[in-house]
Amino acid sequence: MKPLRSIAFGAAVLIGMWGHAAHAEDLGTIGPTHAITEPNLLAFIEQRLREKERSGELARLEAQARVRGTEAVTQPKPVAGLRATETARSFYFDPSFTLDRNILDAQGHLLFAAGLRKNPLEVVSLSKHLLFFDARDRRQVARARELIASYQGKVKPILTAGSYLDLMKSWRTPVYYDQQGVLVRRFGITQVPALVSQEGMRLRIDELEVAK
Repeated sequence: MKPLRSIAFGAAVLIGMWGHAAHAEDLGTIGPTHAITEPNLLAFIEQRLREKERSGELARLEAQARVRGTEAVTQPKPVAGLRATETARSFYFDPSFTLDRNILDAQGHLLFAAGLRKNPLEVVSLSKHLLFFDARDRRQVARARELIASYQGKVKPILTAGSYLDLMKSWRTPVYYDQQGVLVRRFGITQVPALVSQEGMRLRIDELEVAK
């Protein structure tokens, strides 16, 4: 038997062809018909939420979400792939980049052509040393304090693990966190503590040993 929709479509075509007729022939009903019903999505969601609320599952999920949110702020996920410095090393990083497309102004005029190579340090200098370290390691924390004092505060402390909030309260100074390790991967850092300093148009990176 042909699907009901196909039959209805065929009937519509025939009626269109015979549009001059005074009336159309009643072909009757072919096969069973059912009313089209769709569940109310909002009502369904509300029902499920009420069920979870009665069972206590909703309260449990809310509590878990609060704990995860608090931990994400107070104890961010450590940056993977780093270790405490075993053998000190120094190397350089060139921040220059090459444009992969033309840069146009609002009127469509060419500002910078694709293939242009630029170094951001030509425009903005690194005003402070960048110091990456693991705040869970008391030796690295002590080394960081020494370096901050040595450079008379011209150091931006950036954690790769540990609580930056606790450190900020203790030091009474801003402490940052390298979320997802974007910076350490960009610079090629594999050991911490690591100090990033500007030398000319390059960045010098020193992975420093700490006291045993």
